[in-house]
Amino acid sequence: MRYPLAILLTLVSTSWAQAQILERDSRFHSLAVDAQRGMVVAQEKLAAEVGAQILEQGGNAVDAAVATGFALAVTLPQAGNIGGGGFMMIHIAETSETYALDYREMAPSAAHRDMFLDEQGNADSWLSRSSIMSSGVPGTVAGFLDAQERFGKLTRQQVLAPAIALARDGFPVSEAQAWSFAQSAAKFVRYESSSQYFLPGGTPPAAGDLFRQVDLADTLARIAEQGRDGFYLGETAQLIVDEMQRHNGLISLHDLANYQPRWRDPVVGNYGGYRVVSMPPPSSGGVHLLQILGVLERLGIGQYEHNSADYLHYLVEAMRYAYADRSKYLGDPDFVDVPVANLLDGEYLQALADRIQPDQATPSTQIEPGRYLPPESPQTTHYSVWDGEGNVVSNTYTINFSYGNGIAVQGAGFLLNNEMDDFAAAPGVPNGFGLLGGDANAVEAGKRPLSSMTPTLVFDQEGKPVIATGSPGGSAIITIVLQVILNILEHDMSPAQAVSVPRIHHQWMPDSIRWESGISADTRHLMELRGHVFDGDPRVWGKAETIMLEDGVLKGGVDPRWPDSGAASMPAYLLPR
Repeated sequence: MRYPLAILLTLVSTSWAQAQILERDSRFHSLAVDAQRGMVVAQEKLAAEVGAQILEQGGNAVDAAVATGFALAVTLPQAGNIGGGGFMMIHIAETSETYALDYREMAPSAAHRDMFLDEQGNADSWLSRSSIMSSGVPGTVAGFLDAQERFGKLTRQQVLAPAIALARDGFPVSEAQAWSFAQSAAKFVRYESSSQYFLPGGTPPAAGDLFRQVDLADTLARIAEQGRDGFYLGETAQLIVDEMQRHNGLISLHDLANYQPRWRDPVVGNYGGYRVVSMPPPSSGGVHLLQILGVLERLGIGQYEHNSADYLHYLVEAMRYAYADRSKYLGDPDFVDVPVANLLDGEYLQALADRIQPDQATPSTQIEPGRYLPPESPQTTHYSVWDGEGNVVSNTYTINFSYGNGIAVQGAGFLLNNEMDDFAAAPGVPNGFGLLGGDANAVEAGKRPLSSMTPTLVFDQEGKPVIATGSPGGSAIITIVLQVILNILEHDMSPAQAVSVPRIHHQWMPDSIRWESGISADTRHLMELRGHVFDGDPRVWGKAETIMLEDGVLKGGVDPRWPDSGAASMPAYLLPR
């Protein structure tokens, strides 16, 4: 199947024009979309169109999600990937069951606790973030194929065909993508393979250039033909190991052959009569989303005006306690005992709520992780998919930093992740997003690093899905998803409104509030009088791609913070099959 260039130009023209016109640091680039038969909302419009086409071909939400994910590996190389990993929430309407798929990267078998310490015993951030040792064993391909084989309706070849065509025939580079390539040129130039793919002729692709990735197309074709063996064994696996050997990396053929995704039980909580279902450890997202929601419900957060000083004060205070607990208790449940039930225990949540003062910020130095706990008894991308049968997918996946560690696999065409930085290099040493960790998240062979990814589904009192959401954003993913859900449930916002209004974030340490423009000076002043500290100038972060079902209509909330984001609904503009 091949897509003529004229069709690709038609598909990207709208988002490309927006990118050229609007300010890059604006929160507003994209619009809302409504549909009745099916919808895909993603950070990149072409990939969303691919998912919608799969729905038109008779695929379900899982087929469309997998096709969208493989397409993003082509059209959004800074975050979409086959060299990373992530988490997928799947709701199957026929059985009313919801599943959590963990396809997070794993530490290679040669990894060890002190691998990122220098000769003096100090954490070396270059090793954990920029060297090839920062790469964990990729899980994306295994996870996608496992989900599609278990729940999909189409063949593997059908769901991979659009991504293969996009890679082989190319697509015109948008202004936003050209900017992203240029921003990371210094990362690519260090490696011959990365320069070959992302600096052709010595310069990054410009807006309007046709971006072709023939090696990546061949890699995707091997996956389509051979399944997981086309990535974890044979030619692709050997190309990965060859790249490891060129730069003293750790991933071996044995590591690749033995990688397995894990199906886990979702974490489930209630808020305001709704059931919130999210990702369990080794993601910290679901646990702490539910923890914060539980505290806020006990504080009656709905009585306060949206983004008022009172409202934001209580959000920040609840965030502090959750992130403090994250630093001590969260890790890979296959290696450490994570006290999920206790962290979400009603008495514990009430104890946290009781500690929060209405007129005074709590210094983070006074909060100890789990102090009131009862005894034990930063570039990612997200997309949401909903089909006409009521099947829903919320998927977040990543290679960690934008373009991972910047090392592409020679001959295979894809970038390696630097997810090993999500481990705690040493107790009390922050990772690239400033998050602290301890023994529960120490490096260990075969272990999955702790994550903040929070793909989430919300159900009504009848057990029907009503919201699918998630976001990139590093350590702020949890609080972004939190605020989107509150915006819809407490403030009656549409998904488009919910993802566009300004956000705040606090993660216990450092003890300051990250904020976006739109939080007024008066509000900040009132919070400062309570002892809160704001972190310098406002910034823009996160891309919370959200779908809501309301009165039988699917409403897409396309996060406007990235100009290429988009929603595609059925009937989609059909590409040639």
